[in-house]
Amino acid sequence: MKSSPPNVAPHAVTYAVAALYRFVRIADPPALRETLQATMDNHDLCGTLLVAPEGLNGTIAGEPESLRTFIQNLRSQHEGLFADLDVKWSTAQERPFRRTRVRLKKEIVTLGVADLDATDVGTYVDPQDWNALI
Repeated sequence: MKSSPPNVAPHAVTYAVAALYRFVRIADPPALRETLQATMDNHDLCGTLLVAPEGLNGTIAGEPESLRTFIQNLRSQHEGLFADLDVKWSTAQERPFRRTRVRLKKEIVTLGVADLDATDVGTYVDPQDWNALI
């Protein structure tokens, strides 16, 4: 997992883009939504984040240093909920999103299964042990 945006040539006006998600129980999604919206506005970030009781998902963009700071703060704050945030980095030559939105959702990935706990992932099995298990 790459933890910082790609290096950007100094002469290029480039945006860093972060696609991110984390399945984790969020006790107060509306409060987190308000905090994230204000922080994204303060960092002049654009894109959409989805907040649900099961976690956080979205794609956001901004000036590379601002986005890096936002992601670092997200990982270190909020009682450690997002310490293991999965982020995929890319770049864009132009502002890739027109708006900045943090939306409340019932699910961050729509599965339509009632009472599904996305944080309950089961037991990890190494690839070489898979055939023996099944």
